[in-house]
Amino acid sequence: MSEVKVLVWGLGAMGSGMVSMLSGKRGVKVVGGIARTRSKAGKDLGEIAGCKELGVRATNDVDEAFRTNPDVVLLNTASFVREVYPEIETCLSRGAHVITIAEEMAYPWVVSPDLAAKIDSLAKKAGKTVLGTGINPGFVLDTLIITLTGVTRDVRHIHARRVNNLAPFGPTVMRTQGVGTTVDQFEKGIKENTIVGHIGFPQSCHLIGQALGWKIDRVVEEREPIVSKVERKTRYVSVKPGEVAGCRHTARAYSGGREVIFLEHPQQVCPELEGVETGDYITIEGDPPISMSIRPEIPGGAGTIAIAVNMIPAVMEARPGLLTMADLPVPRAILGEFVKT
Repeated sequence: MSEVKVLVWGLGAMGSGMVSMLSGKRGVKVVGGIARTRSKAGKDLGEIAGCKELGVRATNDVDEAFRTNPDVVLLNTASFVREVYPEIETCLSRGAHVITIAEEMAYPWVVSPDLAAKIDSLAKKAGKTVLGTGINPGFVLDTLIITLTGVTRDVRHIHARRVNNLAPFGPTVMRTQGVGTTVDQFEKGIKENTIVGHIGFPQSCHLIGQALGWKIDRVVEEREPIVSKVERKTRYVSVKPGEVAGCRHTARAYSGGREVIFLEHPQQVCPELEGVETGDYITIEGDPPISMSIRPEIPGGAGTIAIAVNMIPAVMEARPGLLTMADLPVPRAILGEFVKT
């Protein structure tokens, strides 16, 4: 049985974590890594990921990376469909499945129906599968909710809240959350759409709606800054008292004029420094009612890394096309050997 060959595109916090996780798995091999910064080119992927030496060097050259003929590409470069579309197109043209953690790709039809249709068509022609996933969107505020509804006879309303720590994430997430800005800069960034808060609420709402048979008419979002009272530092950012530590973001989804989903996501760096306990909470008003809490939160960085890697076998066995997490089997840890069929 041959090994599953994986190319990791984007070697920041998430990509390097995927390399490290894959390095300890059987039946799978990291055959390449595409770095977006010149400083990483030529370095062993193990050095970049902080794990054992892998004998594979990072490159800035896309053509060079694809000469390894990967089975699957783990794409970790951007958040928006329009930004990752060219890279997905490249992967499919080279005959590789794609798993991306771009948040909008969890349900890309919401914001980019034309590009979603193109990706679906390209994937089917190539006989490959494209999946958008992550900790959120991709699991906590959508896939997990959908799974919990499986033991209900009726669902009237869903309220879910994720209170998390952004500290493990890299510069891209810090920028989109406005971490380290002043309040004025945050408000300006919201107006100019350079600060977006959580990316993925419309995707999660429509994914849930599709799974339950609700036609989502509209999603109303609100964003406000979380201002720090203390100094907070991570590997990627430093926040002084009075500066923005994160974004308090909410979304309400309506079907037939009635609110059916309310999602909350106050996310910030190092919330424990101000006594904020992280956690994931889901309340389903239905028959029977369900109330679930996970404390502390499922770690965002580790969770995103794990679900992207763990979905590799399911993606390789899935039908060709652009799919969502609701189209695939229940996620599970791959504790045995990755099997290439």
